[in-house]
Amino acid sequence: MGKPVKRANGVWGVQFKVGDVRESATFATRREADEWQARRKLELKAIANQRGGEVKTLGDALNKFREEVSPMHKSGRWEAICISHMLRHPDLPCAQPLARLLPDHLIRWRDARLKSVSAGAVLREMSVLGSVLSHAVKEWRWIARSQLADVRRPPEPKHRERVISRAEIKAMLRQLGYHPGKPPLTLTAQVGYAFMLALRTGMRASEITGLTWDRVHPKWVTLPVTKNGDARDVPLSRKSARLIEKLRSVDERVVFLVNSGTRDALFRKARQQAGQGGFTFHDARHTAATRIGATVGQPGKLSFPEFCRVFGWRDPRHALVYVNPSAQALADKL
Repeated sequence: MGKPVKRANGVWGVQFKVGDVRESATFATRREADEWQARRKLELKAIANQRGGEVKTLGDALNKFREEVSPMHKSGRWEAICISHMLRHPDLPCAQPLARLLPDHLIRWRDARLKSVSAGAVLREMSVLGSVLSHAVKEWRWIARSQLADVRRPPEPKHRERVISRAEIKAMLRQLGYHPGKPPLTLTAQVGYAFMLALRTGMRASEITGLTWDRVHPKWVTLPVTKNGDARDVPLSRKSARLIEKLRSVDERVVFLVNSGTRDALFRKARQQAGQGGFTFHDARHTAATRIGATVGQPGKLSFPEFCRVFGWRDPRHALVYVNPSAQALADKL
């Protein structure tokens, strides 16, 4: 064990051990085997002495996180895309050993990104990078402290306060081919049904398109995984329940045949064709929260804690973000 050995099939195999870690690999040539063994031994010794940052680069950390950690996250696909973009960005020093990575490097990258994308996008990317460096500190023991801790984050963008008007909803449903009495046989019509369900329940797009029939009950649907990681039961009004039942005749396996990507593309196309703009599919959640929130506390209606539970808010302050009554609606109540 230790020296490369040529095997019967012509490849060179090498095995060695550093501490409790065993390594093995095969290569086409003896030279490749020797070089890999020397490099890998150096890395393992550095990591064992908690000096992994001297041999591991920022690019190594990003790649390791994308391959080993992101697949375990609900947003893993988006994280992987985000990390791939980071690895290609010229202002992020991915070849820099982590031990020599400075906050100034990350500040330059942040400022370059702010020139081309919104502050919200930069905040999301910094959050991913923060998770990568946190893993390098706590799990991999490559560095002692995250360099991102000394980098100021851009101010949080203002929360959206867009409520979709009745006229906009009618125009969109018409363009999407929504007919409440007919099962949605086309993908575009399915998007219309998904949009209407979002307006009535406040569910997110991914929660709607991910529904399966075993999670649909007569008066509620079960969401096993949501954005905050918790499971949630969403109650259905009679109209919402009838809406879902119309879909049962289309496919007995899944409730909606459209995935998130198709849903987004078809919604954008229909919005353009309908001559509408300024709102997104997610604004249906704001619209539902505003509509339902206007009845909270009334006799026979939801209490405030129940209202928060329906929308899956751990922090009741989220109601201030999603409930957006107009000034006229408020004035009418004065």
